[in-house]
Amino acid sequence: MKDFAAIDFETANECRTSVCAVGVVVVRNGEVAEKFYSLIRPEPDYYRWFCMEVHGLCDDDTRDAPLFPEVWKQIEPLIEGLPLVAHNARFDEGCLREVHRAYGMDYPEYKFYDTLQASRRTFGNMLPNHQLQTVALACGYDLTAHHHALADAEAAAAIALKIL
Repeated sequence: MKDFAAIDFETANECRTSVCAVGVVVVRNGEVAEKFYSLIRPEPDYYRWFCMEVHGLCDDDTRDAPLFPEVWKQIEPLIEGLPLVAHNARFDEGCLREVHRAYGMDYPEYKFYDTLQASRRTFGNMLPNHQLQTVALACGYDLTAHHHALADAEAAAAIALKIL
């Protein structure tokens, strides 16, 4: 794949609609063309400790952040016509579908490719696990800021360029 957009969401709680951060990396002709990151005020607007432990975000970070529809208006033109890539795409696609539904937005049936599944096919038992940071390193990308939405999208893009 030479043209795609890697996307990653972080959530505030157990609800897929509670996206609190998004990272997008647009790849064109096999090169990173654009990056986008934004905090998002989650819906519902509360944080669970286990999510805060994972990504380090809390209510103070997103209290004044824009709502998802405002953020998506910036992302939508960047990714128009591109397939989307995510590591464990079921999660990110689920978030995207659910948050569109929560805000009454039409969902345009984005095509998703999953670097987690691609890793399992490509590396099989050669890796100790298929977590994002492990696969990224196997593909030559050192993911030092794991669970930051933009860093995770950058890692997914690097993986996609190597094995998709």
